[in-house]
Amino acid sequence: MTVTIQSMRKEHWDQVMKIYLDGISTGNATFQTEVPTWEDWDTGHIANCRLIATIDNQVVGWTALSPVSGRCVYAGVAEVSVYVNSNDKGKGIGNSLLQALIKASEEDGYWTLQAGIFPENKASLALHKKNGFREVGIRKRIGKMNGTWRDVVLLERRSDIQGVS
Repeated sequence: MTVTIQSMRKEHWDQVMKIYLDGISTGNATFQTEVPTWEDWDTGHIANCRLIATIDNQVVGWTALSPVSGRCVYAGVAEVSVYVNSNDKGKGIGNSLLQALIKASEEDGYWTLQAGIFPENKASLALHKKNGFREVGIRKRIGKMNGTWRDVVLLERRSDIQGVS
C-alpha cells in the first residue's frame, strides 16, 4: 500500500465530500450536519494548506486549515481538519496527512495550529497529541448537536520554526 500526499484541487471534491460525509455520520467528527458546496468549503479554507491522501488514485483522506480570525494579529493561527475514510483508518493515513499539513503550514508562515475535537473521538485526540499538539482545555457545552450539548477539547501546536523570535 503506497499512500501519496498531494495538494487538494477542485476535481478531488467529490471524493473529499464523501469522506467528509462519512465523518459527519459518525456524530463525533464535527458539529456540521451536512457537507457544504465546494464554493462554500473553498471560501472557508486556506488555499495553500489543503492536502489529500490517495491510494491507487483514490482519495482516502484529507486535511485542511481554516482561519480562526480575520484580525491581522491572528494571521499565523489556523484550525486543523483531518478526515480519513472509515475503511482506511488505522493505516497511518491521518498521521501522514497531519505531518504533511504541519510542514506545509510552517512553510506558509503559520505559527500556531489549533484543533477542536469531541472528547469521544479518542483516535483523533491521540493523533494530534502524537504530532505535538497539547491540550489547552475543554470547552464545556460549547455547542448543541441534535439537541444535546457537546464539549470540545481544545488542542494547539506551536511551531518551533515560525513565530519563535
